[in-house]
Amino acid sequence: MYANFSEFQDQLLSGNTSCIKTVEYYLKTIESKKHLNAFLETFDETALQKAKEVDKKIAQGNAGRLAGFVIGIKDNICYKGHKVSSSSQILDGFESLFSATAVERLLAEDAIIIGRLNCDEFAMGSSNENSSFGNVLNPIQENKVPGGSSGGSAAAVAAGLCLATLGSDTGGSIRQPASFCGIVGVKPTYGRISRWGLLAYASSFDQIGPLTNSVKDAALLTEIMSGSDEFDSTVSKKEVENFSEIDSSKKKLKIGIAKEVIQSSGLNPEIKEYFSELIAKLKSEGHEVQEFGFPYMEYMVPTYYVLTTAEASSNLSRYDGVHFGYRSLNATDIESTYMLSRTEGFGEEVKRRIMLGTFVLSSGYFDAYYTKAMKVRQVIKQKTDEIFNDFDFVIGPTTPDTAFKIGENVADPITMYLQDIFTVHANIAGNPAISLPLGNHSNGMPFGVQVMADNFKEKELFSFSESLMNL
Repeated sequence: MYANFSEFQDQLLSGNTSCIKTVEYYLKTIESKKHLNAFLETFDETALQKAKEVDKKIAQGNAGRLAGFVIGIKDNICYKGHKVSSSSQILDGFESLFSATAVERLLAEDAIIIGRLNCDEFAMGSSNENSSFGNVLNPIQENKVPGGSSGGSAAAVAAGLCLATLGSDTGGSIRQPASFCGIVGVKPTYGRISRWGLLAYASSFDQIGPLTNSVKDAALLTEIMSGSDEFDSTVSKKEVENFSEIDSSKKKLKIGIAKEVIQSSGLNPEIKEYFSELIAKLKSEGHEVQEFGFPYMEYMVPTYYVLTTAEASSNLSRYDGVHFGYRSLNATDIESTYMLSRTEGFGEEVKRRIMLGTFVLSSGYFDAYYTKAMKVRQVIKQKTDEIFNDFDFVIGPTTPDTAFKIGENVADPITMYLQDIFTVHANIAGNPAISLPLGNHSNGMPFGVQVMADNFKEKELFSFSESLMNL
């Protein structure tokens, strides 16, 4: 219906549409495209009530900055009075008692939350094939995956089911599906946006971020969601800049490209060729583009999976069949309640990662795996800081290839894990990164360009990203 929020807002403020009409349109569109399986549930009553309130505020001239911005939220982000399940049977029927801080801040500026979106169970996956509620289809080619774990979030934006969505990014779970679906996806600096109300996978990696059709929309949503929060001690107290005020000045920048990324044997030849052309364009604009060595590339995916599975093992221990959510009907005592509820309630990939995490945290293996991975993470972080002493931005492909066919990699967890090979860097180091829909493959599928910046340099990241979109 609308390409971006600015286009919608122009129509809204000129009286050509209303929030109620817009919500009704999106609800009908979601219903007409329900075969994509992007939305698990729409919040019809809540969304229409909010739309009515915002229309009244617009008439009175006191509406918020996001007046009428229709947004879907990933099914691991809490919204008071609504179900949240992280696409898992273990949370069957659970209704949140509070809203995530990110959601509260959007609502305070009169955004409208239209529903919850399908995802890989507990955000563990790169294809949205691990959901208890079935696959999400890529709206560009429906036999392809949308990416994961925020597959429903990406597919919803790409299919025009809402103006924007929220996802979470632990190792690329916003940027990879954004790349596969041809939209913008942002992972902010770790600690930029509160994680309060986000169902945890790996607490030292997880970040909430937006998926949108434009850089400006992503900048605006990130700006509004950012800032300190008394409920999350890991959130930075740094002042939030006006990310949405895009700097259009033509600064000459120093841009880095990791040799190990661009020379990766798994990189699709067409994507590699595109990057050669992109580098030439950047140089013609007066930017300095230089390759650098990053010798830790081969250690990033193993480090990521050792640490995230360890954290998952701990975080998911709370789902025990006793306190809330699913409880096995076959249980006869406490021990069988724990064992059967978790066995029946969790999917195969979640159980695999819990087991891996439990193993690396176990006596005799803790130092060999977890402690070593923590040391490698610190080395990667230090090297990354050094890189940003020399470069303004680091660019590269978001993913090694375009979206693959549904079912193609299901039986091969290692191949699936390697989908994160270019995105995990930003999560390990904590840096902000964005995927931009700049490339189109001859197979008809899009692919993204990833831009990574120094910590808390979101404003600069958005400005440079906008210039790339207009290059």
